[in-house]
Amino acid sequence: MTDPVLIAGGGIGGLSLALTLHQIGVEARVIEAAREMKPLGVGVNLQPNAVRELYDMGLGADVLGAVGLPAREWALVGLNGREVYAEPRGTLAGYRWPQYAVHRGAFHMALYEAARERLGADAITLGARVAGYAQDAGGVTAQVSHADGSRSELRGALLVAADGIHSGVRAQMHPDDPGVQWGGAIMWRGTVRAKPLRTGASFVGLGTHRHRMVIYPISEPDAEGRALINWIAEVTVDPSHGWQQEGWFRPVEIAEFIHHFDAFRYDWLDVPEMLAQADCAYENPMIDREPLPTWVEGRVALMGDAAHAMYPTGSNGASQAIVDARTIGAAMLAHGVTPEALAAYDAKLCAPVSQLQTRNRGAGPFGLLNLLDERCGGVFEDIDTVIPPEERAAFMAGYKAAAGFAMEALNAAPPTIPPGARLA
Repeated sequence: MTDPVLIAGGGIGGLSLALTLHQIGVEARVIEAAREMKPLGVGVNLQPNAVRELYDMGLGADVLGAVGLPAREWALVGLNGREVYAEPRGTLAGYRWPQYAVHRGAFHMALYEAARERLGADAITLGARVAGYAQDAGGVTAQVSHADGSRSELRGALLVAADGIHSGVRAQMHPDDPGVQWGGAIMWRGTVRAKPLRTGASFVGLGTHRHRMVIYPISEPDAEGRALINWIAEVTVDPSHGWQQEGWFRPVEIAEFIHHFDAFRYDWLDVPEMLAQADCAYENPMIDREPLPTWVEGRVALMGDAAHAMYPTGSNGASQAIVDARTIGAAMLAHGVTPEALAAYDAKLCAPVSQLQTRNRGAGPFGLLNLLDERCGGVFEDIDTVIPPEERAAFMAGYKAAAGFAMEALNAAPPTIPPGARLA
């Protein structure tokens, strides 16, 4: 009997990998630090490239529709409330798969329940963290720290770290890595029950690259036309003194930050009024990590935020983690449960995703708002005289290609994991 593939972390990436390995007939074991799985977080977008993979994993529209809704539109709006750019999304744009806006916690729990059902509850260990590893020609040994203070070792054929932006496995693999980077942006996130904007399923970015709101629904509207709306309020400050708060994520009162958005009042949206009705608010800095030259060391690999934590400006962090998982599965189909499979995954994704990390630092698709600010300070009468339509379209096409969801290429691509494919 061969050793399982060990997965450090039971978040979106780690559970996607566990489901993928089960699909192709590879035993997996997940080690997750949380003592209990809970539906944490607010909204997240799943781009068509990730939805394609979820569908192929057997998590279709019934599952995703229960935790969110298909996005219909992506729109940028200037400081004066006028439209800068808008385009249809998902199947309305011509993709073979939709884009979904989902409640992150509910989506995570759907992955968790699917993994428990398919792999068995004993394949997921809670209250345990991979603190380090040692490897030899025959496999890898993970050193595991348990919530009760005890320690143990687990033997695996490979170790894949999906343990997030503060990854302990990454720290061992790259001991000289400078750690978490903060560029000065502070985000406040939460949800509110309200009528959705524009199409009823629109993602709206409003303001400038230094001072903006992001608003989109993560549920279908109720009988009164009100949906659960995810909002992100963001301000950029001088980061030279570093992050001054304890921890990276804390609940806050709306009154602590609402004044930053007093001027965001339009005939179609009153941001202060919306924020005042919010049911929760959390503060966290917009952080990432430096791109790495490699995500792999022999029998150990990084994936998701452990490999490429990126600014959320492109709404593709969760999507990329899912794509990582499927790419690892495809590499194992080609090379077996071997270091060669991890090397093939690294060769395919590390360089282009590192470039995407850097691109998102430059505001990602919100870079159009940078351009608008440079040319007119964000206030305009006719957007076509400031940024011509062709320039706006070319900018967005370039981002989609870099993020791996250019429509023509994705629609024409064969499945990452062929139907029925299993490792011999």
